Amino acid sequence: MAKKTAAGTTPADKLALYEKLVATNPKVERKGAAVPYTSVNGNMFSYLSKEGKLELRLPAEEREAFLKKYKAKLCEAYGKVQPEYVEVPDSLLASTRELAKFFQRSYEYAGSLKPKATTRKKS
Repeated sequence: MAKKTAAGTTPADKLALYEKLVATNPKVERKGAAVPYTSVNGNMFSYLSKEGKLELRLPAEEREAFLKKYKAKLCEAYGKVQPEYVEVPDSLLASTRELAKFFQRSYEYAGSLKPKATTRKKS
């Protein structure tokens, strides 16, 4: 089950759209409370910033095409550009059906990366 966000963080309308997008892939579970995100094999591939901006991790060729088609930009967080992440325009976030193909491609791309070690405590 998806975790709830803390009051006063991510805008509720954007969070609802993000959860609708995540639901398009039954293999994906939304994680995170203050910053909702998705990951596969320890590799994050999407997240919703506190400002309500959706960021997607895409492979180079698709990233370039996405940036041109949607007049988007690379994600910037904490003063640094995240070169694999594109900032999804709000108009596209509202179009779950159109965005779902990019979300799926992002999932596939992250799944193709080397798995990251987990830091979970053993029970």
